[in-house]
Amino acid sequence: MAASSIKIFDTSESVDPTVGFISLPLKKSNFQIQRPYDMPEDQRYSFIDGVHKLWVFKTDKPHSPESHTKPRTEIRILGYDYSSGIWQFEGYGFVPNGTSGVCIMQVFGAGHHATTLMLRVYDGTLSYYTTPLPAVPNIYDRWFRLNVIMMFMLGI
Repeated sequence: MAASSIKIFDTSESVDPTVGFISLPLKKSNFQIQRPYDMPEDQRYSFIDGVHKLWVFKTDKPHSPESHTKPRTEIRILGYDYSSGIWQFEGYGFVPNGTSGVCIMQVFGAGHHATTLMLRVYDGTLSYYTTPLPAVPNIYDRWFRLNVIMMFMLGI
């Protein structure tokens, strides 16, 4: 089970939340692109000048014919055990105006639900599941930095 808390950092603060963590770069060998099963990867994903770009349309199919999920295009990180320890995810995001319901990040492995954490955008507001984070309104059409620290404890 994971313990999580959300802290919104003002970008003018001199706090660096990455201090003390070891960087594990995202490499093609440790991730998988999940996309609509009837689309070639290059129709829903690109990596140009250091930017991973993913897109999905509400009319897309799920990532496999057997899936009962909604359409998705996502990077699934592989090869790490997130069941214990303290882990940090840092990345930048950009959500185009008019996009709603998009999941920015999720962490699987909760005790009673599929996910421990899900950050989504609804009507331009970053939300924890469906609860708006008031410090992050109007996220559309601008780059934002996301830094999440999760602590996983066994037996809780």
